[in-house]
Amino acid sequence: MAVLFVGLSGCGTFSSDRMMYEAALSDADYSFERSVSQVENIDLPVLDRDSRLADYLAYAALNNPGLKSEFEQWRAALNAIPQAQALSDPRLTYSYYIRSVETRVGPQQHSLTLSQRFPWFGTIEARTDAAAFAARAAYQRYQARKLQVFEEVKSAYAEYAYLHRAIGIAGENLELLEFFEEVARTKYMVATATHPEVIRAQVELAKVLDILNSLQDLKQPVIARLNSALNRPIDVELPTPQPIEPAGAITNKEEILARVKSRNPELEAIQNLIEEARSRVALAEKRFWPDVSVGLGWIQTGEAANPAVSDSGMDPVILTFAMNIPIWRESYAAAVRQAQARVRMHQYRQENTENALLVAAEQSLYKYEDSQRKLELYGRILVPKAEQLLQVSETAYAAGDVDFLSLIDAQRMLLKFSLEYEQSLRDNLQAFAEVERLAGGWPENTP
Repeated sequence: MAVLFVGLSGCGTFSSDRMMYEAALSDADYSFERSVSQVENIDLPVLDRDSRLADYLAYAALNNPGLKSEFEQWRAALNAIPQAQALSDPRLTYSYYIRSVETRVGPQQHSLTLSQRFPWFGTIEARTDAAAFAARAAYQRYQARKLQVFEEVKSAYAEYAYLHRAIGIAGENLELLEFFEEVARTKYMVATATHPEVIRAQVELAKVLDILNSLQDLKQPVIARLNSALNRPIDVELPTPQPIEPAGAITNKEEILARVKSRNPELEAIQNLIEEARSRVALAEKRFWPDVSVGLGWIQTGEAANPAVSDSGMDPVILTFAMNIPIWRESYAAAVRQAQARVRMHQYRQENTENALLVAAEQSLYKYEDSQRKLELYGRILVPKAEQLLQVSETAYAAGDVDFLSLIDAQRMLLKFSLEYEQSLRDNLQAFAEVERLAGGWPENTP
């Protein structure tokens, strides 16, 4: 019977790839649950003034509910594998003869039959393959969600850091304009400046104050966005962010696009769903073949009326074989066609997703390259030149060599270029994080 079990269940023909996969799960039940418990019992990082972006990412990885949901889906899919490998429960049948049947060896009163059903060759293999590929797809969806959460945190953190820096720049310019306005009023009082210069200073002062107020009003929505990614109450205050630096250079655009096609977890998840669907096709085809049941029965027999009968009163032991008769062929064919349609559905979905991801990658790479160019332009040229122009204009105005309008224009230019540099730095980090998500992580040879 053991030989029959192995042959009919198809358990001896697993592919090496899945055998490796299942070997990783063989330690599984205890070690996996223990590792999960260890992760779940880790305390959340404390976010304070010394916290860096890595601390925010660690906090989100441990606390984001969407990521936890995908993790639990992966855990559920893993536990479907041993269920797919298992045979159906043995069947125990008890029979009681209401009217005893007299036989040559005695009356039959009770019987017990224990039977086990074995699916056709390869059925368990196909079923287990489907469960294993479904688990891999769930794992890739978990990875995709993790990359998405990290992008959300990085993007929100970059926005928060930009806002903090922009408020500081606007505040510095406000103080500078307040000084200019005071100088203009003083010079007006001694008749060395005109009234329009004072008004112009007050107008610029009001404009910069409006910019500062807008930035300060934006602070709470930005904090709410970052808190949401961290799964914290949206109105909880956040510490002052650490200064951010430009992201590393992307030197090989073709490599990034190739990684999108080969490493993006969304595409890998769909590929595993395709393999699962193919296993479902093989499983549906097994329905054309019968399942076999093997049983062992025992009948309790009383003493025969004539004790002289040979073997009187002996209990018979019966070996039974049974199989279902697969006659509903069109129904089975429909199941095969349904499974094949699911294969094609996932293939088309994979193609569509790949196209969309490549378009998104092209757009993200453009935004990244554009932000890199602007960082170079503003950081190395425009902001230093605007600072130099403001210093020269202030000196020249004090000496009476330029008018007040030139001084205000120089200040306005510095404010504009400084804010645009900070915006480019924010855009640079956000585009970098988006490319990283699309590429399934950052290439090893890229900073």
